[in-house]
Amino acid sequence: RTIAKEQNVLMLLNIHQPRREVAALFDTLILLTPNPGRLVYFGPMASAPKYMASCSHTVPDGANATDYYLDLVTPGTELDASEALVSAYENLVAPDVARIVDKKAETKGQTAVEMINSRAGDGLKPRCCGREVRPKAFAVPFHLQLTTLITRKVRITFRNPEAVAVGIGLPAMMGVVLGLLFQGIGRTDFGVPTVMFVFIQLVMVSLQSLPLMPGMIEERTFMKEETSEKLYKESAQILANLIVNMPISIFSALLQSSIIFAFTGFPASLYFIVVGWTLLIFTAFDAIFQCMAAVASTGEEALMFATPFLVLFMLFNGVVISRVTAPVYLSWVFPISPTYWTLQAIVTRIAEEMGSENNFIIANFDFEAGHEFHALLIIVVMNVVLRLLQVLAQQSLNNLQK
Repeated sequence: RTIAKEQNVLMLLNIHQPRREVAALFDTLILLTPNPGRLVYFGPMASAPKYMASCSHTVPDGANATDYYLDLVTPGTELDASEALVSAYENLVAPDVARIVDKKAETKGQTAVEMINSRAGDGLKPRCCGREVRPKAFAVPFHLQLTTLITRKVRITFRNPEAVAVGIGLPAMMGVVLGLLFQGIGRTDFGVPTVMFVFIQLVMVSLQSLPLMPGMIEERTFMKEETSEKLYKESAQILANLIVNMPISIFSALLQSSIIFAFTGFPASLYFIVVGWTLLIFTAFDAIFQCMAAVASTGEEALMFATPFLVLFMLFNGVVISRVTAPVYLSWVFPISPTYWTLQAIVTRIAEEMGSENNFIIANFDFEAGHEFHALLIIVVMNVVLRLLQVLAQQSLNNLQK
């Protein structure tokens, strides 16, 4: 009531059986019958007893008026007068209301922007979050939308610390398992097992975000409800999620990759090569999964959309399918496959470190050193393009039907 009076705004409230002191705080009462809702009274709260008395239903002395009204309009109760009250309203009140509505409809009202400007002219400048509300679609600027969403995302994320711990603990456990499987491989001669180790590590880390797609879609549903009311821009939500989720995801991938590397026995000089490229390809596949989750309407659909990318980029890696063995009509996959370029960058550097840069295995897979810039460029372009497509999909697809 205080907000309504001080800010001159309309407040709608659904309340059931309020105390008489609470009921007295309301200016207007809308009284409906249940199932279906038919109008019985619409007018000042203070005038409701007089109207009921005019319909031969005087509020008993000492009774709570709101309780009495509910007994009158509820079918099947001892005091049920719902049909008579509905008929009285339709005959006595509804015609006058219709005339008032028709008359008001003939007068053009103010737009939202005009109402804000008129209030500002009266010295009543509407404010939100300590700032003056702008006469635009969004009440606050983008940076304030972003900071508010980041704050909310952090609170929601860390409200359940067990879930965060599981999100970090499971990759760590997988790191131990894979580390035990490839224990000491860095101390053996360079060969096919070395290449397969790198490939499996890239695959395991790249797929970390795949199970998260259903959760992304559920979160998108909440976002759609809020953005449909112009509370914030879709890009602000995407950026907030990226700022909060990405560090946690990268830390999990870093932890898993570091644990695996510690078991392998590779020289420390290769740590940043192996782990660094692994984290880069993780960001590329995370962008794919985020984009597919933005396009799809369900988790199953998102997985279906992501499958072609997984098949192409995981198989066309220079090992499972190489440039030599690939069909000519699919040779275009290699220039854009992040797995191929990342695997090549890691394997050629390991071979060089272990004195096997001229190894026949490198030649057999048609790997060449010196293409690190191309690999980095592919990953960066994929991240940028897919994030932009994610924003466009969030804005234009899967909108709510109101």
